[in-house]
Amino acid sequence: MAQPDHPDNPQAGPDVTITIDNKPFTVHRGDITVSELKALGGVPAAYELEQIVNGTLTPLRDDGHVVLKGGERFVSHPRAGASS
Repeated sequence: MAQPDHPDNPQAGPDVTITIDNKPFTVHRGDITVSELKALGGVPAAYELEQIVNGTLTPLRDDGHVVLKGGERFVSHPRAGASS
C-alpha cells in the first residue's frame, strides 16, 4: 500500500523529477525547504505552495521542508486574504 507522504514508486538514483505548477524539474533526492522549492519553480514568495498528496492539496509552511523521493507534485496560488 502506498504511503501518504510519497509517491507509489520512488525513483532510483540521486536525481529525481518533481512537478511544480505542471512544469517538470530535476532535483537532488532528499530534504528541500519550501523556499527552495518556490525559488526552483519561480513561485513568488507571497504565494502559497501546496503538495498534492493522494489527490488532496496539502498546504506547506513557508519555513517547512519536504523530503523528495521523485514524482512529487506541487501547485502554487495567491494566498487567500482575510478580506474577501
